[in-house]
Amino acid sequence: MHFRAATADPADLDRALAYPADGPVPALTPEKIREEFAAGRMRPEWTWFAEDENGEILARALWWGRADSERPAVLDCLQVRGSVADPAAVAAGLLAAGHEAFGKLPDYNISLPSDWRASADGLADAVAWRQKAAAATGLVREIERLRFEWTPAAGTTEPTGRLVFREGTDEEFLDAFVRLSQGSLDLHTQNELRTIDAEELARDDIEFYTDCPGERSWWRLAHLPDGTLAGMAIPSATPYHRNVGYLGVVPEQRGRGLIDEILAEITRFHASEGAERITATTDTVNAPMAAAFTRAGYEVTEIRLVLEGAPEATG
Repeated sequence: MHFRAATADPADLDRALAYPADGPVPALTPEKIREEFAAGRMRPEWTWFAEDENGEILARALWWGRADSERPAVLDCLQVRGSVADPAAVAAGLLAAGHEAFGKLPDYNISLPSDWRASADGLADAVAWRQKAAAATGLVREIERLRFEWTPAAGTTEPTGRLVFREGTDEEFLDAFVRLSQGSLDLHTQNELRTIDAEELARDDIEFYTDCPGERSWWRLAHLPDGTLAGMAIPSATPYHRNVGYLGVVPEQRGRGLIDEILAEITRFHASEGAERITATTDTVNAPMAAAFTRAGYEVTEIRLVLEGAPEATG
């Protein structure tokens, strides 16, 4: 078995496009792959093949990153031909080769229907060998997330006056991020706080959202009418559409329904800018946040299974 990255030769891109989308896990269409290559979000060096001794492609992995990224951010597509006896082993070898070349472990996101575990078409088995391959190459943590979507048909609500939203300094947002992490139900936040402190995580979060396509000027702090900090709203964007970046309520103000006010502010902001679609995600275990999205008119469109590496211990 030979593992290699694609070359700049157009013939290699054609081979990536021509790879059959066999199996029940949804795969990117050739048109979508070509679009991502044209935008620089997929690249030959991020496209890897497993080939047999005759040069036949037995597996394909497509990693994705932002157009200005030096290294990929996430594995977007992993396929092994149905004729392969041990797909997990071939996939593990392919992922290991890619990880070594990148010098990092990008997350692996698998988009699935909400009933994927009960599917009768072998979907659960197809996910299982992908999970096995990912775990064998260091992606040992799993987070299952609900992907929500808002469209203009859902409408927006008017401000109630319960909260006042204003711009804030970087220091104020740093403090808000730190406070919101306390008691968070978000699994990524919980996992990160096992190895780094809240301020370091807050700085990482600020850097992440600053680097997203959304504007820093969109961010808002949420206060009670008397000036007490209640939470924050960070509308954001992806290369494809607007999204709900980060929102939350400080611990001492939770349980009062203020999350609805903050989510409504983000939704109104994007809608006022003409957004035809707003996406959002939350962990399946974060029932309060999922309920807030539902109340705001967001609908679940898919399950996103996120496979990621364990953080390195610090200190």
